[in-house]
Amino acid sequence: MADAEPMLVPAPGREKRACPALEDEVAHSTKRPRGEETEPLEEEDGEGAGLGSGEAFAEMMKHGLTELDVGILKCVSEHKGFSGILKERYSDFVVHEVNKEGKTVQLDDLSVPEEAEQPGSEVFTEEQKHQLEQLQLFKKKEGNVSIEMADDTKEKRTLVHKAVKTLYPGLETKTEEREGKKFIVAYHAAGQKALAAPRKHSWPKSRGAFCHFVLYKENKDTMEAINVLSKFLRMRPNVFSYMGTKDKRAITVQEIAVLKVTAERLSHLNKCLNNFKLGNFCYKKHPLKLGELRGNHFTVVIRNITGTDDQVQQAMTSLRETGFINYYGMQRFGTTAVPTHQVGKAILQDNWNEVIDLILKPRPGAEKGYLVKCREEWAQSQDPEAALKKLPVKRCVEGQLLRGLSMYGKKNIITAFAMIPRNNRLMYIHSYQSFMWNTMVSRRIEAFGLKAVEGDLVLRGGTAFVLSAAEAETHSIQDVVMPLPGFDVIYPTHHVGKGYREKLSADNLDIDNMRHRVRDYSLAGAYRRILIKPSDVSWSVINYDDPRISLVHTDVEKLEDQPPPVFNKEGKYRALRMEFSLPPSTYATMAIREVLKMDTSIKNQTQLNTIWLN
Repeated sequence: MADAEPMLVPAPGREKRACPALEDEVAHSTKRPRGEETEPLEEEDGEGAGLGSGEAFAEMMKHGLTELDVGILKCVSEHKGFSGILKERYSDFVVHEVNKEGKTVQLDDLSVPEEAEQPGSEVFTEEQKHQLEQLQLFKKKEGNVSIEMADDTKEKRTLVHKAVKTLYPGLETKTEEREGKKFIVAYHAAGQKALAAPRKHSWPKSRGAFCHFVLYKENKDTMEAINVLSKFLRMRPNVFSYMGTKDKRAITVQEIAVLKVTAERLSHLNKCLNNFKLGNFCYKKHPLKLGELRGNHFTVVIRNITGTDDQVQQAMTSLRETGFINYYGMQRFGTTAVPTHQVGKAILQDNWNEVIDLILKPRPGAEKGYLVKCREEWAQSQDPEAALKKLPVKRCVEGQLLRGLSMYGKKNIITAFAMIPRNNRLMYIHSYQSFMWNTMVSRRIEAFGLKAVEGDLVLRGGTAFVLSAAEAETHSIQDVVMPLPGFDVIYPTHHVGKGYREKLSADNLDIDNMRHRVRDYSLAGAYRRILIKPSDVSWSVINYDDPRISLVHTDVEKLEDQPPPVFNKEGKYRALRMEFSLPPSTYATMAIREVLKMDTSIKNQTQLNTIWLN
């Protein structure tokens, strides 16, 4: 086991994004089950995110966090680290969801499923079906559809009456006689006002209410993608459901479900959206739920590696056989000079003036111009309305908080703070828990290494137990868990476990009273394994000449019958291509860190990228 040396990784390159940029909107609030961990939450645009130029971003990141700042200190392998370029292109990081059945989700079919003919539909001509559909949706000017009964019998009339009412809910029928001929007339019984949402009535009862599909996306996080889809479909984002959020700077493939939108309508989006592909459509009776997934499968390319073949072999063998420390990755703590865990600490301390100050005060480093002006206005006037006027985009965290302060006043900060979406508010306190966990796990590895010891915790049926000296002999480090602080967890009984109390006390928090007067901010706590051993680990070293070419054959390229990348065995550059699967709530960047023994913070990536480009 060895300490990680703080090293630098180049920042991402500059692949183009072709999809329209939309403001972020949090559409789902996630309640965290007791004893389980939430999916990593993405930071909302606004707190310094999305700067226009690489130079401005580099300037801002001079004041960002390093791994040392968030308790990421140790490694478990003995090999010598080596350098490489992480996410030089977003196509160097490919994520495939693994569903609850253990199947890797892939995009391999763009066709719209053929549906069985609805019982009774054979009595109508195609023209009549079209007219009835238009009538049902109030798109037919005449207001009714007349169906002539050529072979008039009572049985046939009964069949048509039933077919209309079954296949086109909301329509009524009556029989009329005109010039000696009988017609069945379909019409709306109570007019348009009686059907506030006519589209719902056009959904066949035999079809599942949810259309499940595979979403392939490039360089967008999951919520951004949902916002784009909902904009083009002209629907609210909350009609979509999914099992987990996926990285932004990556190519990701995941399952999505949407309420009462047809596969045909979804497939049309493939013609008008860039960097997205939708396919593998099917109808089911249920939506998706957060956390239902088994995990994610990663394909990662580390470019321009300096390690020898032996170093790579040692590093990847250790990852496969021993694993890596299950640290919370850097994205858990934000990208700006004010870490999210500091805001979380202030919330738990009930220090609301500090919360407001941390979010709104001027901060070092470059930011979007309007954010700088907003912060300056707040620092000078403390006037939320004046500061809000400086923001053209009101949905960022700062804008939502200022709107709350403007509405409820500075004497009602808790209510004003609640204007920020619940996901984002919880992100702050979860970030503080993550910081505590990282810090204490580093101490645990430093003190006891990679073996279970007396006083450690293990889970049995979801309940934590303290190991005796004899029990520790029969357990491995793979069994050991450490708690995220809260009112519903126990702590290790050795001296590292007792360090929780000291650390929380230093932050003016009481380990025996982790309930907050605002219920949302009461921390139940959870348990997290110290070590994670990836499954399905494989790797190869690739030689290449052109740094611009993709080194991964994507699902879309396979669908389009594009040939896989060809590698020049004599190429001047070397890349490590690795694949592995991880359970939910674990960070692939921490697995990569264990291989390279490099600091994965954006601050270090950006610093080295500046050197690299110059």
